[in-house]
Amino acid sequence: MIKLLFQLLLITCVFGQNKLSIDSIEITAAEIREHIRFLASDKLKGRYPGSSGFKTALRYIEKGWKKSGLLPAGSRTFKQTFTFADDVSLFGYNRIKIIETKQTFRVNKDFMPLGFSGTGKFQAPVVFAGYGFNTEDSVSWNDYKNIDVNGKWVMIFRGSPDGSGLHSSYADYLPLRKKYIAARDNGAVGVLFVNRYEDEDQKGLIPLTFSGSSGGEKIAALHISQSLAENLYPGELSLKKLQHRLDQNKTSLSFVTPFSLLANIGLKEKMVTGVNLVGYLPGDGSTDEFIIIGAHLDHLGFGGKKSGSLTPNELAIHNGADDNASGVTGLLELAEKFGNNPGVLKRGLLFIAFDAEEKGLIGSKYFVNNPSREIEKAIVMINMDMVGRMKDSSLSVGGTGTSPVFEPMLDSLQKIHGLMLSYNKGGYGPSDHSSFYTKDSPVLFFFTGGHEDYHKPGDDWEKINADGEKQVLDLVYDVVLDLSNREERPLFTAAGSKAPESGRRSFKVTFGVIPSYTRSGPGFTIDGVNPDGPGAKAGMMGGDILLEIGGKKVQNIYDYMYRLGELKKGQTVEVKVKREDKILVLFVAL
Repeated sequence: MIKLLFQLLLITCVFGQNKLSIDSIEITAAEIREHIRFLASDKLKGRYPGSSGFKTALRYIEKGWKKSGLLPAGSRTFKQTFTFADDVSLFGYNRIKIIETKQTFRVNKDFMPLGFSGTGKFQAPVVFAGYGFNTEDSVSWNDYKNIDVNGKWVMIFRGSPDGSGLHSSYADYLPLRKKYIAARDNGAVGVLFVNRYEDEDQKGLIPLTFSGSSGGEKIAALHISQSLAENLYPGELSLKKLQHRLDQNKTSLSFVTPFSLLANIGLKEKMVTGVNLVGYLPGDGSTDEFIIIGAHLDHLGFGGKKSGSLTPNELAIHNGADDNASGVTGLLELAEKFGNNPGVLKRGLLFIAFDAEEKGLIGSKYFVNNPSREIEKAIVMINMDMVGRMKDSSLSVGGTGTSPVFEPMLDSLQKIHGLMLSYNKGGYGPSDHSSFYTKDSPVLFFFTGGHEDYHKPGDDWEKINADGEKQVLDLVYDVVLDLSNREERPLFTAAGSKAPESGRRSFKVTFGVIPSYTRSGPGFTIDGVNPDGPGAKAGMMGGDILLEIGGKKVQNIYDYMYRLGELKKGQTVEVKVKREDKILVLFVAL
């Protein structure tokens, strides 16, 4: 009889008018451990974007979300797809021929195109232009001052008279991209980079690597062997002695050679289809506002030099248990608990498993520019990235300065949960919440800290602190519950830069614009502007495409960075931007 009464009571709770209690479906350490064990198993092979392992992980999450009652956030599907370039390879016919001597040279042996090179057939005379410097500042070295390189190949040494190390007095002028842009500005059809002699940092040909964001009008860029270069040098002095003269005199030395070069260059970008998984859990219907809860699903696959692995010479599965199977597990557990507690939410919840975070926040950047729900209705974005290695009940929360309600709320909750919280007020950081902060959204970023297995094959499920992650997710649950049921949405407050700090320290000035790292040229696309920055004051807006700075072309983000490095505080510079179908001229006071 008692057993029958218990069964009837259970049926009434589940199917009757009574709602389940808030604590009826608990987040458990056992479930956390099992989710991560699957998501970080060798079967998924590191969840590299576009891989079969990544797709298996997508199906696993989608199944869990459906079971928890989430709805597809798109029209009929949980999937939001996009494409991005992930790699570059040689394609077709790649050869070099010296017209006058009819000598031919082979790719991989005598030369290698650089990842940002233009492609096609390039034929032109060759000029030598020292180190390819083009500056009139404190270094005052202009290899183009007394030579016409318009319509010609420019052969230049890599590095500088001080070598190619970071401590060189010419360090600001060493990047190949910067030398390439200088040659392009002077009308060259291509650049031939040559290793310095007796430089331990320069051995062999530079491997072909993907450079990203390299759109726009492109001239050729080749790294040629010293033996090939010597065939283009006509003087009585050897090329090696010519370098020694440059290094000793520390001044430009440029001349026209009697040779012409024909180069056939073929490169092909590998395009990958990325997938964000987006699910929605409705609130009580009293408002159309919602909270975004996100975590990135992708990781490094088998690692290697192109992946971002910190063991680049070791090809092994990088399972990414903490980074970021732990955060995705949070999406599953929170969806299950909220989905089985109907009626506790005023505002809805939008759960997003982002793709291509490791490639530069590509998935979250795509979402904020192509939201599946009206993003202005999102009151806050909560991001979980690496929440599985808690030590001593310590948890870092970023973005606490992006709304005045955050720290008082967290102060009260940490006492309940027995946690030691450390706050980072800044809204910009190395994970997907940054994409939302640039759109003036309040953000919170939960993170249990770095460790020695970060971006290494050793980031495995056995090292996860499942009990610690349960503490994190219980806290996040209460944070979401609090924010969902407030009368007023949290006020947004700017908290720090909206661009990487490390990317700004080398510049004396800034436009105060937020770059797009995912859109290719021609031109440099601006995702947004800091309202108090020089760009905004000049009239620049998010969505503008920057075409020129000070009369010099800007084809992509690399051009933008180098043009910025040429400017000085107090200067007013003319810029051209494309806004929809109009070209505007603006003046930026730095």
